[in-house]
Amino acid sequence: MINYQNITKEVTLLTQQVSQYIADQALTFSSEKIEHKGLNDLVSYVDKTAEMQLVKGLQVILPEAAFITEENTIAKQDNDLQWIVDPLDGTTNFMHGLPCYSISIALMHKNELVVGVVHEVNRNESFYAWKDGGAFLNGNPISVSAKLNLHDSLIATGFPYTVFEEIDDYLTLLKELMKCTHGLRRLGSAAVDLAYVAAGRFDAYFEYNLNAWDVAAGCLLVKEAGGLVTDFKGGEDYVFGRRVVASNKSTHIALLSVIQSKFKN
Repeated sequence: MINYQNITKEVTLLTQQVSQYIADQALTFSSEKIEHKGLNDLVSYVDKTAEMQLVKGLQVILPEAAFITEENTIAKQDNDLQWIVDPLDGTTNFMHGLPCYSISIALMHKNELVVGVVHEVNRNESFYAWKDGGAFLNGNPISVSAKLNLHDSLIATGFPYTVFEEIDDYLTLLKELMKCTHGLRRLGSAAVDLAYVAAGRFDAYFEYNLNAWDVAAGCLLVKEAGGLVTDFKGGEDYVFGRRVVASNKSTHIALLSVIQSKFKN
């Protein structure tokens, strides 16, 4: 029997250690060190080195687990246990010297999220959760907000930067939500957005064109903090389905209704 609580504690400590490496590199990072994986899809030696450090540490924590990683520093493998790793979620922020970027690590067992850790580097905040164990921030329990209505809610989202086919629908959706909420925010790290929903700082979050490593850990945080996570259709294909809606539950149906009225696909 795997003790997910103990694994979570070990992963949290590992992310704190690697976070210090990222913070140190931020002091001297130069734009000349940027590489391009694709249109507006940036990477640097910091992403790659941080991922290698994380993979090495995770292999010690749970040697039998396979990996899904953003920077492909280790080959993807099939296993009932899989680590899902984003070494630097918010790379564009990091490269421009802007705060808000994070490490995101999740563990799945037979396609079920069982461990989730998001460490925001600039504020040195560790958000973590394990299956049926609740969600925590730096040792203290957290929970989603108590807002009952969408018009009282602060919503987080992300902007498309590589796939623009649905940008008109997205902009129409933003216009509608500007009218019926307290406001919209775009921080630049999906993992942090989800962690902030779990902590009650945001009341809800939605985004499309995402990868599993962007959202897996944060989705478990929201669920363990008492929230709800679905895809845009209200289903459960949110880790690999590239579309995520997370909320405090009370506002979920209303937010989904607005999203579905603007996003037809």
